[in-house]
Amino acid sequence: MSFVSQDCALSLLATILLLLLTSQSSCASKKTHTHVNSVDFLSQKFEVEPGHVANMFYYDIEFPKGHIGIKSVKAEIVDEAGKSIPLYEAYVHHYIITKYHQRKKVVQNTTALPNRWIFPHKDYVLKRNSGMCQKEVISHFFGLGSESRGTRTEIPDPYAIEVGNPKEIPQGFEEKWMINIQIIDLRGVKDEKGCMDCRCNLYNVTHNEEGLPLPPTYKGGFLCCYHNTKCQLKEGFEGAKRSLHLKYTVKWVEWDHSVLPLEVYVFDVTDSVQVSSNGEKGPRFNHNCLVEYEIESCNNITTHKDDDDDGCLHVKKTRIPFENDGYVIYGGAHLHFGGVNATLYGQDGRVICSSKPEYGTGEEVGNEKGFLVGMTTCYPNPGSVKVVDGETLTLESVYVGNTSRTGLMNDFTLLDLDAIGCKSLQDKRGLFNLFLSTARVTSGFLTG
Repeated sequence: MSFVSQDCALSLLATILLLLLTSQSSCASKKTHTHVNSVDFLSQKFEVEPGHVANMFYYDIEFPKGHIGIKSVKAEIVDEAGKSIPLYEAYVHHYIITKYHQRKKVVQNTTALPNRWIFPHKDYVLKRNSGMCQKEVISHFFGLGSESRGTRTEIPDPYAIEVGNPKEIPQGFEEKWMINIQIIDLRGVKDEKGCMDCRCNLYNVTHNEEGLPLPPTYKGGFLCCYHNTKCQLKEGFEGAKRSLHLKYTVKWVEWDHSVLPLEVYVFDVTDSVQVSSNGEKGPRFNHNCLVEYEIESCNNITTHKDDDDDGCLHVKKTRIPFENDGYVIYGGAHLHFGGVNATLYGQDGRVICSSKPEYGTGEEVGNEKGFLVGMTTCYPNPGSVKVVDGETLTLESVYVGNTSRTGLMNDFTLLDLDAIGCKSLQDKRGLFNLFLSTARVTSGFLTG
């Protein structure tokens, strides 16, 4: 019988140690990254005047390069001098940052690209998040609205959103990012809340951006506050045109095997789901996210009383099947003003995450009175909250229902650690332990 030599065993052990120790040995590791990069970027400038809507699409924006892990994205509106602009002057309806692959042979001045959504396109391939909506709908990786300044977006160690992985970029393409910003200039408007709700009568809009007539039942929403529309001003009000930017701050770490990748899921409360007829050849479910919805005043809807409010609440729910096993690392919702809470429930009724708005009480930037200036977020202990493949989740949206509302939203973001990837790391640890046991027997140089 032959035996493995001590030198050979030592060499083999050293090699496996190098491979395994560069991987995370536990899915709930507390490893921290000591060097987190942070850079402030400015979007291209856009011009607004009182009542004016700017809905801008910028392609090939500045964004960190290389194979990295995104830890946080924050954004706010600033003027050309870098001064922060309050929401009662420039209301952030939304901003979204989306990934795409651009064909290398395409030499395109990005400022010449149309100010619109260009996907699908043969030279520009959208790379959407992991779900849950259909095709290009709600496909962004990062994005919020008026709550951006006051909402935590930091991803705890050792997790991050992986971008720039060369193995995931097709040959002949390169990874790019685009940003969509929708701002409503509220200076001097006659009905501030109505303008934020994009009510069609206030914008004097009866046709959509393509010139097609809107249904008579459509009272308001993004179809009435597209680029260059204008909300009604107070009689005699005049204000200067000005140039603004979206300032966005990106924090990231260099990618290595100590970083655990998170999947980005965005649920939409307007989603209606049907079982797919594609069988095993395609998705198991067909989604139909409408993005926005309307509510009638509490006199015309089924509501329940709020003990802390003289009014009533409107509750909207949808049930969405989850198609993966994973552990929740982060959760939070995007709501509009009047929102009370957004909650994601598991199939057994457990609360996966509840996200509540924070409203401003002053005049200063970040605390604008009456505006939704932040959303609470969830950071469960790693490994403590799991969702499983096939589990039907319920997303609930609650708004104050005292008045009729249009263009309401509830987009709920969940950052999820893939349970399969987590298991593979645990399997590596088991393989390492098995090797140690074998090495003790075969080489004789390791003692228990």
